[in-house]
Amino acid sequence: MSTPADGATFPRLYARTLRFSMGVPRSFAISPDGTRLTFLRSPSGDDRRNELWAFDTTTGLARRVVESGASEELSIQERARRERLRESSGGITSYTTDGDHRIAVYTESGEIRVADLVSGKVNSIAHPVAAIDPRPSPDGSRIGYAAVDGSFRIAHIGEGKETFTHADSGKSFGQAEFVASEEMNRYRGFWWSPDSQLILVQSTDESEVLTWHISDPAHPEQTPREIKYPKVGTANAVVSLVLMTCDGDISRQIALPAGFEYLVEVNWNQYGPPLLYCMDRSQRTAAVFALDMHTGDLTELATQRDDHWVEITPGVPTWLPSGELLLAHDESETRVLTINGRQVTPDSLQVTGVVDVDRFGITFTGTFEPTESHLWWYGFGGELDQLSPVGGMHTGRARNHTLVISSRSLDEYGVKTEIHRDGKKWEITSHAWTPSHDATPEFIRLGKDELRAALLLPESGACTNLPLLVDPYGGPHALRVVAAKNAYAEAQWFANQGFAVLIADGRGTPHRGPEWEKAISGDLATIPLQDQVTAVEALIALRPGLIDPARVAIRGWSFGGYLAALAVMDAPHTFAAAIAGAPVGDFRLYDTFYTERYLGITSEEAGYEISSLYPRAHKLSRPLMLIHGLADDNVVVAHSLQLSSHLLAAGRPHETLMLSNVTHMTPQEEVAENLLLLQVEFLRRHLQVPAK
Repeated sequence: MSTPADGATFPRLYARTLRFSMGVPRSFAISPDGTRLTFLRSPSGDDRRNELWAFDTTTGLARRVVESGASEELSIQERARRERLRESSGGITSYTTDGDHRIAVYTESGEIRVADLVSGKVNSIAHPVAAIDPRPSPDGSRIGYAAVDGSFRIAHIGEGKETFTHADSGKSFGQAEFVASEEMNRYRGFWWSPDSQLILVQSTDESEVLTWHISDPAHPEQTPREIKYPKVGTANAVVSLVLMTCDGDISRQIALPAGFEYLVEVNWNQYGPPLLYCMDRSQRTAAVFALDMHTGDLTELATQRDDHWVEITPGVPTWLPSGELLLAHDESETRVLTINGRQVTPDSLQVTGVVDVDRFGITFTGTFEPTESHLWWYGFGGELDQLSPVGGMHTGRARNHTLVISSRSLDEYGVKTEIHRDGKKWEITSHAWTPSHDATPEFIRLGKDELRAALLLPESGACTNLPLLVDPYGGPHALRVVAAKNAYAEAQWFANQGFAVLIADGRGTPHRGPEWEKAISGDLATIPLQDQVTAVEALIALRPGLIDPARVAIRGWSFGGYLAALAVMDAPHTFAAAIAGAPVGDFRLYDTFYTERYLGITSEEAGYEISSLYPRAHKLSRPLMLIHGLADDNVVVAHSLQLSSHLLAAGRPHETLMLSNVTHMTPQEEVAENLLLLQVEFLRRHLQVPAK
């Protein structure tokens, strides 16, 4: 890892390097015998084109299998898929391997490529329509893939061409629907059987889903893009499954069980029949079903119910080698793993996901401390071991005595990636760049709930009567206060402009147990804002003279943007200015799965009005900047435009910054750089901070 010497400013480098993530080894896969691994990595810290690499534990050597290619031409569907994945890089952004880890399959501008992981030779598959998410059969003989025309297709690798197409007017096949990929973290829509003879394919009927139009007013000559968007209280896509043979013969049509609207996950491994994890519309009931491939019948194996919602845990449900069922359950203050209903992880160890299962045990992520994340192993003999070092944020992969640990810590910038096997250890080089300044967060606990918080001060040491910038996300499924230096590079830059920066994780954020997460049920406004106010007041009391209470601002993006706008409307006594990026103006305009989980399945329920910014517009008395990408298909720009209209109707001045051709992410280098500079200018202007 290094710092470039071209004199570029931090905002420019932060944008160019995708927050210093380029060049980091990622997306590891391990062969069944544990001796061979593959991963992605870009050639340098400012090159967004990922390459495919292989590592051999018998030699300890890494070699490049596929170099980064030329610029890409992506289909609208592939762009949307990457938006759901929050994927801003290029080149090979994802790949899948066969069961023996002999080939890797990926796309290049919609074309299917097959890389031989032994010889390094790359072949193409002839197909007439751009492919999405190609996946080889476990035996490596065929490739299944979704196509941009909505069809599902199978190609024979040996023949190098397509052999089967399944299509039906009005439906799409082999792709996850919008809410599955945006909210459930399910990005795939088909699953091969372990013996490669059968394949389960998702069928999606979006005919009753609302059609919305995403336009770019800067280019009125362009036709608006149509998207299917299931907003609160309206029809979802109708999802079912098609069971077919590897040659494309239809075996069964499988509807979801009555009362279950969502297909959350499908898992099909060698230890049992396909598992379907389904939820009802309210998300208060979830169930695991086993599919009988001969009859098409579904047998219910386990049911989960919760008064608020059933939380999704990545990696489960799944069969274990013993034929037992692995699940995650919420037990009051702890999310635990269970085997056939028997709890196997201890109270207070918050399980966050299952990484891998093999014949020796279960590798999973979890933590006792909310600011950390660790890699754990549960052996089938009852052993429980922490695999990752003390402190930091860790994840990885494991298979057949080979362990990959990717670690971030407060000691240094970047990600340290190690491979462990048979007592040996190898570090995989990262090409990521690092900022020129040193982020030095101080971890503190604030208020009676001991809110986890990080405080950053100017490196200059001028630390009295400082303006305070509160920088939260503050909502479900996202942590900001983590034991990783990289997470604070941007915040430290803001601090070096003359601010104290406070980041606090309040109730509703993960890693502190089900009760903590579900405290926001029915009201997304009151508790998240209350906790940010508490954090500010507690900091001022804890450090007398450090903060000027009259100069406190708040900024955020997405839920954090919503929280920022909410703060200057409901708590102007605490917050003197706000920057709201891509805020949700009214949750009735957001999607079904996310919003109905917290506020209810009809837009008439009280929580929607309680949580809306629109009725509060007349209360705005502080400076507010609204920022929104016009191409955002997640939190659509209508949220900010309608909020602006309400503010105008109430006679409340505010600033707006609408970004042409920008989505919910801001990967464009110039846009991302200047957004930071414009935010600093806004804060200086309204908090009377002299320019540096």
